[in-house]
Amino acid sequence: MAPALEDDEIDNDDYYSLLNVRREATQEELKVSYRRLCMLYHPDKHRDPELKRQAEQLFNLVHQAYEVLSDPQSRAIYDIYGKRGLDVEGWEVVERKRTPTEIREEFERLQREREERRLQQRTNPKGMISVGVDATDLFDRYEEDYEDMPGGFPHVEINKMHISQSIEAPLTTSDTAVLSGSLSTHNGNGGGNINLALRRVTSAKGWGEVEFGAGDTHGPLLGMKIFRNLTARCFVTAQCGLQFSSRGVRPGCTTVLARHLDQNTMGYLQWRWGIQSSMNTSIVRDTKTSHFTFAMQLGIPHSFMMMSYQYKFQDDDQTKVKGSIKSGFFGTVVEYGAERKISRHSVLGATVSVGVPQGVSLKIKLNRASQTYFFPIHLTDQLLPSAVFYATVGPLVFYLAIQRLIIRPYVRAQKEQDLEKHRESSASDTARKRQEAESAVLLMQESVRRIIETEESRMGLIILNAWYGKFVTDSSRRNERAKVIDNNFVIVPFSCLSLNSGLPGFYDPCVGEEKSLKVLYQFRGVMHQVLSPDGEALRIPKQSHRIDADN
Repeated sequence: MAPALEDDEIDNDDYYSLLNVRREATQEELKVSYRRLCMLYHPDKHRDPELKRQAEQLFNLVHQAYEVLSDPQSRAIYDIYGKRGLDVEGWEVVERKRTPTEIREEFERLQREREERRLQQRTNPKGMISVGVDATDLFDRYEEDYEDMPGGFPHVEINKMHISQSIEAPLTTSDTAVLSGSLSTHNGNGGGNINLALRRVTSAKGWGEVEFGAGDTHGPLLGMKIFRNLTARCFVTAQCGLQFSSRGVRPGCTTVLARHLDQNTMGYLQWRWGIQSSMNTSIVRDTKTSHFTFAMQLGIPHSFMMMSYQYKFQDDDQTKVKGSIKSGFFGTVVEYGAERKISRHSVLGATVSVGVPQGVSLKIKLNRASQTYFFPIHLTDQLLPSAVFYATVGPLVFYLAIQRLIIRPYVRAQKEQDLEKHRESSASDTARKRQEAESAVLLMQESVRRIIETEESRMGLIILNAWYGKFVTDSSRRNERAKVIDNNFVIVPFSCLSLNSGLPGFYDPCVGEEKSLKVLYQFRGVMHQVLSPDGEALRIPKQSHRIDADN
């Protein structure tokens, strides 16, 4: 006999699962399921005092669930707030006589208020660190340079560095202050600047921004930026600024006109007036599997044409490969590379740049949340096949080694650690659910026996065995342990009603892990078997589940 249940131990938060109905169930479906469960758990059907007490508890719980879901107002409150919203002395957020529509509108209003409070606390920090490395001595060797160098090792140095950071401070729901700063150094010379921008959202169609800046390299800065939606498919951005320096005032202006050509394609026209005036036009097409860009610029001092293509693999690591070619008055540059997600918040990418007269460079970028780390490594000023080969193969071999030796073990250990913490935190709840399931199974035994007798008499569907939990079928995962719950915890609820993780008589044996349902059943005297992933609908009997005589 199952151990007794305390009154406060039965606490199933999902009333829909308790009544074994979907969340979109009609009133008629609720009524049919409620009557069926009442017949199953009615206390008068059990003579044993302990079973009678447990049946009474489950009967009252089912009745409570039906009272809530059968009333439109209570059901709307439960759908939005859960059980806490049904407590009169709990959340006094809405009047209980309001209609479901009014309750949902009230909920949306409260959600907006919570979002505004979060907005006040959010700073949205963004930063970038760029470290330039000169490694030309690795390939452009001059023997006389190594005569005086101990050991004859090539000289690799950091020749430039750039650090920038910005934070946002919401002042009101429409006003935001943005504070940013940067420090740069190149070959021993450098400087920095700090900027403050005030942005106001004027309407749903546009916003404006005023920027103030100061620094030791360019002097004070005063600028203004405006964004405006002209139509549903077209918008314009205008930016003007005044740069003050010892040489005088340098004005500049940039205007961008953009239009949606179709659902996935944007067209841009850009005019720039100032020290480096230019006109640029580009077409950008972005789809689920690819990204294509074509751009052409006429200006001083550079005019060029550029075309790039990026292919997006539909995998969990969000792998992308890309290539581009850019040609103009400055020469021609060909770039190719790839990027891949290496953890939940990190993306690693590498790009090889081959150009005339720029030479060969390797660019490594790591995006970690809102922070970017960029490492441009200049390998040679000439087009050397050896430099291109090592720039291509070196990062790939290094990534595979790091992935296998560090990243995968770390991610696996982190996942196991999280699962262990989850299991420890839910151990008491799992034990309580198992105790509830034992009591419910005992109450269902008699109904299951009658159902099996009926099905046997007409050669119908009979559940012979069933398992639910984590199955280990892959030979590469032999070190993992299968975790499934006892047969009766699946067979009895499955035979009596239908399988549901919130159904009395059933519980989750491995919280947070992938689970499946395995069922062995007999239909018309023929054995059938099926293995179904958790969360997928299972329909039986089916011809495809049939077990051949040879097996």
